[in-house]
Amino acid sequence: MSIFVIAYILIFIIFALVAYAVLQIKLFGMKIKDFWSFIEANQMLDKLYKFAIQYENMSSQEQLIYLSEAEKIFKAFDNVPDVLWEEEYDKYKEVLSKYKDIKMIRWAEENK
Repeated sequence: MSIFVIAYILIFIIFALVAYAVLQIKLFGMKIKDFWSFIEANQMLDKLYKFAIQYENMSSQEQLIYLSEAEKIFKAFDNVPDVLWEEEYDKYKEVLSKYKDIKMIRWAEENK
């Protein structure tokens, strides 16, 4: 019987913590969907950051993939306050720089 009581208490604590986290996100002025997309974009930011550092010359297909993924990241980061991602600013800046370089190269190739 005491195992069931402990299980119910633990389940209640878990639900209370989740409710508290949702309340904090709402009080911060964000939507849960925006926060979740920010978490996913933050993971993708790490991958694109490594990719931007390692590869100087990308094929056209790699450039298109990079551009589309970077745009998703920029959109997700725009939906959350800057305070949440100021630790990731250097990575964001590097990905943005590579994004601009690729855009400029593609623009120059189209206008030849």
